[in-house]
Amino acid sequence: MKKYVTTETLTVAAIVLGVLAGVWLPEAMLSLKWLGDLFLMLLKMLIIPLVFASVFIAIVSLGSGEALKNLGLKAFGYYFLTTALAVTVGLAVVNLIEPATSHTLAADHALEPPPEQTFASLLLSFVPSNLFAALTQGKIVQILVFVIFFAVATLHLETAKRETLQLFFESVNDAMGVIAGWIIRLTPLGVFSLIGYVVAKEGLETLWDLKSYVLAVLLALLLHALVVLPALAAFLGRFNPFDYFTKVREAVLIAFSTASSSATLPVSIEVAGEKGGVRRESAGFILPLGATVNMDGTALYEAIAVMFIANSYGVDLGFGQQIVIFLTATFASVGAAGIPGAGLVMMTMILSAVGLPLEAIGLIAAVDRVLDMFRTAINVWGDLLAAKVLNRYI
Repeated sequence: MKKYVTTETLTVAAIVLGVLAGVWLPEAMLSLKWLGDLFLMLLKMLIIPLVFASVFIAIVSLGSGEALKNLGLKAFGYYFLTTALAVTVGLAVVNLIEPATSHTLAADHALEPPPEQTFASLLLSFVPSNLFAALTQGKIVQILVFVIFFAVATLHLETAKRETLQLFFESVNDAMGVIAGWIIRLTPLGVFSLIGYVVAKEGLETLWDLKSYVLAVLLALLLHALVVLPALAAFLGRFNPFDYFTKVREAVLIAFSTASSSATLPVSIEVAGEKGGVRRESAGFILPLGATVNMDGTALYEAIAVMFIANSYGVDLGFGQQIVIFLTATFASVGAAGIPGAGLVMMTMILSAVGLPLEAIGLIAAVDRVLDMFRTAINVWGDLLAAKVLNRYI
């Protein structure tokens, strides 16, 4: 227990020192970016074997396809509910604050529109035509689809063969957990480098230039993280969410510093199981699935961003168009993680749905990396709560 407290304390200190170093020693922090990159690469090194092993074990441990169907339906239902609530919070806050900026900024930050995505291409992107290509390219959704088929097929094997496979992947999963423990000890150093680099590269002035927009996003994220999600956890999960946070906060801190739900996954699984009291079958299935499809923070952010862009162009989006934003952001967030450049594609889908120019994405690009850290932390916090809530129902 002592080592986790020490690591968390050092991580918080590293965030503060990183911000100060980014302001006072920007050139030094830019040159130290490789330390943060190394930390990220070590975490990402674990993602594929950990996802493969943990999801396989979780499904096989359930014992039947019916149990998997039951857990999967509950997980997707819960994810849809929290995402819909997140978008609602975002729209409520942005209508209250009404952030806007100079119309000329849109032209100054123009971006090329991304390739058009259709529903059919989105659906097909979930299915791996080549498993090894999916593994080497890190396509988590495709890997999940294959692992689910593989694990369900294993349930139909004779007992001896099933137990052999299960024992093998349990060993792989345990070994990945040991490696994750080693990497976690490097967290303060990695966080210091990543935070310092972002501040040195973007500068604090950028945040001030778009202060009303940044304020709207942060306020909505905090409301969702501290009010909506804990209320759901207390009502559906029957546990104290704030006490639970003290046990799993290390994963949220790493999500904030890395801005990557996938890179945080090894830590999320470890702290949820070891410290959060979540059973292996819950953490092993729900957290990898959540890191892929549960994007509360991102969906909320996208809704606010589109409304901000509309205000910047002097376009008044009425109730009907905001319903379109709600539906598009809610459904698009479920499939966003399976697409390269997920946030950009998701944003263009919503902009197109309400008739706003795609190049307007450039209007908010300057602060996107900073806000990405906050929304990723909320994404991971939502995943951790989902694992604990659904743990009660299996």
